[in-house]
Amino acid sequence: MDKRSLLAVVMITMLMAFWMFMQQRPADPQAAKPASSQSASAPSKLANAERNGPPVQFMPAPQRSIVVVSDLYTIRFTSDGAMVRSWVLNNYKPYYKDKVPSAVVDVIQPGVREFGFSFLVVPDTLSSRRPIDTLLSREIPFTFATASDTIRVATGANAKLVATATTPFGGVITREYNFVGGAYDVTSRITMTGMQRVYHRRTSAMHVEWKHGIRYQEGSSVDESNNAIGMISEGGSITEIDAADFSQPAGDTSKTAIDYVATRSKYFAVAMLPQKGFSGKASVYGNRYGAPNDGVVEKYALGVDVPMVNGDVDYTTRLYVGPMQYDTLEQYGLTNIMNFGWKWIVKPIGEFFMLPTFKLLHNVIPNYGIAIILFALLMKVLLYPLGKGQMESARKMQLVAPLLNEVRMRYPDDMQKQQQETMKIYSEYGINPAGGCLPLVLQMPFLYALYAVLNLNIELRQQEFLPIWLTDLSIPDVIVSLPFKLPLFNIDQFSGLALLMGATMFIQQKQAITDPRQKAMVYMMPLMLTLMFSSLPSGLNLYYFVFNVVAIAQTVWQSKFAKNQLTLADLKKMPKKESWMQKKMREAQEMAAAQGRSIPGQPTQRPQKPGKSGKK
Repeated sequence: MDKRSLLAVVMITMLMAFWMFMQQRPADPQAAKPASSQSASAPSKLANAERNGPPVQFMPAPQRSIVVVSDLYTIRFTSDGAMVRSWVLNNYKPYYKDKVPSAVVDVIQPGVREFGFSFLVVPDTLSSRRPIDTLLSREIPFTFATASDTIRVATGANAKLVATATTPFGGVITREYNFVGGAYDVTSRITMTGMQRVYHRRTSAMHVEWKHGIRYQEGSSVDESNNAIGMISEGGSITEIDAADFSQPAGDTSKTAIDYVATRSKYFAVAMLPQKGFSGKASVYGNRYGAPNDGVVEKYALGVDVPMVNGDVDYTTRLYVGPMQYDTLEQYGLTNIMNFGWKWIVKPIGEFFMLPTFKLLHNVIPNYGIAIILFALLMKVLLYPLGKGQMESARKMQLVAPLLNEVRMRYPDDMQKQQQETMKIYSEYGINPAGGCLPLVLQMPFLYALYAVLNLNIELRQQEFLPIWLTDLSIPDVIVSLPFKLPLFNIDQFSGLALLMGATMFIQQKQAITDPRQKAMVYMMPLMLTLMFSSLPSGLNLYYFVFNVVAIAQTVWQSKFAKNQLTLADLKKMPKKESWMQKKMREAQEMAAAQGRSIPGQPTQRPQKPGKSGKK
């Protein structure tokens, strides 16, 4: 295998490793043992066995459900704990919207109550015989201070919901929610006074948590889980918690003052943002579960421990529940929730160049499909200097290909001589063997940033390009489904645009590769990328397809119609500059020749023994 083939194989291996990392899927998720739900919510570490009643008695309150409606959300609160039963995002629909037109995204898991609190108490002897227990907010009856069961918040207006729970001995817990029309965040305040008599001696904080993560809204739970994560932000530095193993829950706690704790799915996020100066600890714990049809679900519990001051609590936090839309997150200082890739190289390209450019194009062109096509054309122009170098290198290799083939035919059994003569040709005509690979490597950060911008852009979600085909640019455009999954790639569906992308890549390979020893590369790389890209969003594949078509047209133009076509004679006259790789290869050959051996990877030429002329 020559150097170009080796480099190509390395590049393909890197692409495969990246794709398999992004698409990591379990072999048998149903067989995995899901971790207990209790571990997902720690620091509520004490198990709560079944009991006759709550460990602390409260004054009875009527069962009520209050609905708060704004233009952005509809939230349903329950009097048990003054907790959230439903948090609907009015402007977004789940993947099954065509089957259930009335369906709207609800981020709360079915049947649970969210955004609760807990702390350690000494239980009443009538309720439990245990000397220590955990009082859970869902066991506390709250009374809402509103006569209406529905509160409507107009855009720009304010509204408040207050709920109070009292004990016979004078303890009071109050939950206050403040809403602003036109904003996704809700400000929550919890105060607690007069509860000292029931505290356990170890009680020093109240634990406030969002316990059950985010309800999935997309058709592929695997895709959702690959993008799900929990995080703690401390001084702008993000600690990510990823439950990647079925048998091993993941978790972490804060070390310093926190900015926020958050979790995300593919397109939606939940974050708790305490007031500045908050000194309590924060924690994020997550679990990974198997789901039907080879599915995967990850749930992340967000928690903060609110320190008590003289036994009382007064804690205010903002709660963001909404889309992972960049401009929206920017209003709350939450843009780091979005994953743009490697912080120092890829992230700035995606966040400050590609995303704003794409948004600018869409402001002019309402159709996202057309905007993606124009975006691909623009990126092709901007990356032209790198692409030009790659095409020039390929053209030079095409010109010297007959000379290289002649060398192989002249020395079919002498690999060392082949290598020496090849290097002479490279030197004589100024060929850099790695000249075509370096521009491709330099383009990798842009390709990764592009993947992040188009794959996780909620603005592409459920957006149509064509009325019959490509009706949702955020999911694969499946045209063929198999009754089984392909080994290694673990896919059973083929994307139409991925097939077109693979076909155009095949044409590109045919244009660039003339060495018969690399013939396998012409077929292998397009086939592998077609399989890999069949699970990617159609918007991303549309970009790559257009990018490839333009590259093919550019190559045809330069090789067939452009003036001043480069010839072998022109190549020989051009000024020569020995590249670093050429220099190292020449030095290796010279050293090998001086020592009477071949360079590493080539067979040693054994000298004949005296008297052995080969003739009898």
